[in-house]
Amino acid sequence: MDLRDNQILVGELLDHPAAHAVFQRRFGKLLQHPMVPAARSLTLQQLIGFAQLYLPKAVIQDTLQELRRL
Repeated sequence: MDLRDNQILVGELLDHPAAHAVFQRRFGKLLQHPMVPAARSLTLQQLIGFAQLYLPKAVIQDTLQELRRL
């Protein structure tokens, strides 16, 4: 999948069934968080910036690799 240098919108990823499945498998219940609808307008790069505060770098990199392989 073309992540457009991480400038793709989170909403686009969540609307893509295979990408949504990656997020669902890796982050499960986090997708039900009340802030997810607001995050749809963020770029993937912005989401990565927030995620780095809470997730190990390896988890983020593995997720990005999986998304790129779609």
